[in-house]
Amino acid sequence: MNNETKLLKGSCLCGAVEWEFDGIPESATACNCTACRRYGTLWAYDYENEGIRVRGDTVGYIRGHRSLGFHFCPTCGCMAYWRALATNEEGRRRIAVNLRLTEPEPIAALPIDHFEGLHSFEDLPRDGRTIRDMWF
Repeated sequence: MNNETKLLKGSCLCGAVEWEFDGIPESATACNCTACRRYGTLWAYDYENEGIRVRGDTVGYIRGHRSLGFHFCPTCGCMAYWRALATNEEGRRRIAVNLRLTEPEPIAALPIDHFEGLHSFEDLPRDGRTIRDMWF
């Protein structure tokens, strides 16, 4: 089975919020901005209702520049995803799911992409670490 035919699923601790990601992402992003660092997230990106679908009631937290909302489960508190507040010029909405809400085995070998979101807003070079290195 190739990456395009797989379906990666994640859910919060209590199961009230779920997401699906078509395929297996090429990598996971670890960001060091003030929000992502505190949430301890690993992100995989696509567009809402295209490559990513979400279900369940969430509470959104919108901060700072007001371009995206962080969504978490109101029951168990798990950070499930962030979603852009506006659509792009093509009418598509960016979304990223928290890969820490899925089972580790299918994504353990994914490389970690580091994003410097605290100061410079730059992608950093890969350092060879994978999700397996961060979880085990």
